[in-house]
Amino acid sequence: MFLVQKHDQDYIKKKNKATVFQLIKSGSPISRAKIAKTTGMSPTTVGRIVAALCEQGFVKEVKEAEEAAATGLGRKATLLKLDRTSVLTAGVELDKSKFKIGIVDFDGRIINLREVQREVSETVEQTMHRIAEELRAMIEQEQIEPGKIIGMGIGMPGIVDVQNGEVILSAQLGWRNIQVAKTLRELTGYEVAVDNELKVKALAEHCYGAAKGSKRTALIGFGSGVGSALIINGEIYRGETNSAGEIGHTIVDPNGVMCECGKIGCLQTYIAESSLIVESNKVKPISTLDELFEERRKGQFWAAGILDRAITYIGITIANVICLYNPDTVIVSGDLVEKYEEVRSFFKENQLQQYVWEPLWDTYRVVYSALGSEGVVIGSSLLAQDKFLSIEC
Repeated sequence: MFLVQKHDQDYIKKKNKATVFQLIKSGSPISRAKIAKTTGMSPTTVGRIVAALCEQGFVKEVKEAEEAAATGLGRKATLLKLDRTSVLTAGVELDKSKFKIGIVDFDGRIINLREVQREVSETVEQTMHRIAEELRAMIEQEQIEPGKIIGMGIGMPGIVDVQNGEVILSAQLGWRNIQVAKTLRELTGYEVAVDNELKVKALAEHCYGAAKGSKRTALIGFGSGVGSALIINGEIYRGETNSAGEIGHTIVDPNGVMCECGKIGCLQTYIAESSLIVESNKVKPISTLDELFEERRKGQFWAAGILDRAITYIGITIANVICLYNPDTVIVSGDLVEKYEEVRSFFKENQLQQYVWEPLWDTYRVVYSALGSEGVVIGSSLLAQDKFLSIEC
């Protein structure tokens, strides 16, 4: 009984400390009194937590002029502010053909970012070693004390066991049951958090990007695969096995083509970049989306057919997500929807509405990712922050 009570007390202390930290982080500069009022904690509890955060170097006190509402006289108030460079995290985006790695401060700002090409034939062990080597090189380049980095986050395609840092299945990478967190922890010495790339990108957009202030955000990614993520009141909706949002592997045509996941007729076989390239090569050797769009601009009907079909499925995908989740904000991301005017015009001309159920027409807004190609790296660093706080609080 005593152990259960102690466990509950420890959990509450950790939760309270994380809550105060996040409030200072988002509302900085902020007073102790406002923290107590916002959280409902006692001033004594807030004072104890703030003292610990200051001692750890995460938070610092600043003096700022504050008008006294009652008297109209100016006075100096002691406010709390996040010391964003006190500790750092590493964020990684791991994809089929490359990985990006960045060192990020506690305010979501990237200090150093690298993009490294990855061979499709590269083994898991090779990729893990290269990530560790790049991180060491960046630490040396920026002359950062290794102890200042508190952890690493990884965002990657597929289904991830967040608790254990294990990749259950990534069809794009061809990985199954891979202990990513354990391996990188052994190689780097840092605690490692792993999650689906779109989930961490949605989290980053909620904290720093296009979804700030949104209560229910759906992010849809169109890239090497097709997927979505849902943020409800600042929390990632995961489902039972953290696979919520894997719309790329919903069946849209049981008589369609084979997907890399092993099923036939998956949605992503009509939208994913690799699928569009494969279709194009049945007519003409094409290696990039740029080449495919150029063929369309030249008036090649086969290129127009492939891309027009893809745009149609993009519209259907977004409409289905709107109907399923009823979000107030939909973020569309990925080169296919952000880079090419032919696709962007689909949104400019409001062609999406033809696919959306009429009662939902005025309930949402569609925006592009504000963080762009850096979103997954920033979101992954947030994972590392959260993991660190759960350990240290």
